[in-house]
Amino acid sequence: MLENGSHFFEGVEKLLEIWFEESSNGDDDLRNISRSDWENVLSNVNCQIISTSKNDIIDAFVLSESSMFVSKRRWILKTCGTTTPLKCLGQLLKLAEANGYNVVADLFYSRKNFTRPEAQITPHQGFTEEVTYLDSIFPNGRSYCLGSMNLECWYLYTFSRSDIKILPQLISDEKNVDSDPDQTIEILMQDLDPETMSIFYKNKFNDANGATVKSGIDTILPTMHIDDFLFDPCGYSMNGINDKGEYMTIHITPENQFSYVSFETNVALSNYRKLINQVINTFKPGKFIVTIFANKCSLAYETMKELEVEYSQGSHWKRTDMQCCNFPSYNLLFAQYSHSEKTGDNL
Repeated sequence: MLENGSHFFEGVEKLLEIWFEESSNGDDDLRNISRSDWENVLSNVNCQIISTSKNDIIDAFVLSESSMFVSKRRWILKTCGTTTPLKCLGQLLKLAEANGYNVVADLFYSRKNFTRPEAQITPHQGFTEEVTYLDSIFPNGRSYCLGSMNLECWYLYTFSRSDIKILPQLISDEKNVDSDPDQTIEILMQDLDPETMSIFYKNKFNDANGATVKSGIDTILPTMHIDDFLFDPCGYSMNGINDKGEYMTIHITPENQFSYVSFETNVALSNYRKLINQVINTFKPGKFIVTIFANKCSLAYETMKELEVEYSQGSHWKRTDMQCCNFPSYNLLFAQYSHSEKTGDNL
């Protein structure tokens, strides 16, 4: 995941998730889209498929820059570096229409602030530019910034089926359908422990499995079937999927000057505190951001409130920011933490 000829790699990812409204044909399925069609979509993003894994519910793709997940009516793309995921939207929507999905139910585009935004490529040179691009496709989308705009922040663009059609000629007068339970937790970590990051170099392990086991990644969610990849000379990506169709994904940029690790899963838990602790203890960051989305059908919808109580109580972490948002179908929690030794505070 090291860009050729460069001493910097942008580990911060752009995350795009789309849910399509149920089609009238029960056989319609985004997983029917061929690999060659996905490769054409990803050519607009400037990344390639490295490896795939699948079960009866979900297909997972390890990419040259992060991951893609495809299930019956949900598509997730997460890419780092100088990729351009928004540029594939037009082609994706046409493929979805060809496979029976004419209406977007929900769309989420999010990312942390870039370390070096000047290195990005249009339409990703700033959040305003990204919003303008998304608005050209989804005129009634909404954009948000959580955190401190002049320090560390997290951007979100969201859009609901009550506001938009996929294509101008397709007018949605469908009545609302019951939602599937949905939740996502993302942990974005920086200033990682150098000794831990040294595991993710090719001169330490020849294959990804060695790094997966040595780091303890395989114990975070043990029911996951892992597909992992170790880049040359350094960098690591993994996807995990289980029989319920849940996923997890981890991406690691280990270079000390700009170390970055992201963890994401949609595993349904009634309390995410233990999972957060395990992820943080695995990678030992100096600071991290947690975001949790949960809809009203989710097990996590009410229990998110437990993290509104000071997560850092009894630990070495200082919460530097927290915001909660209530959307029509989802709750969102954003929280930011720094190690107390770095902030000078004793907890």
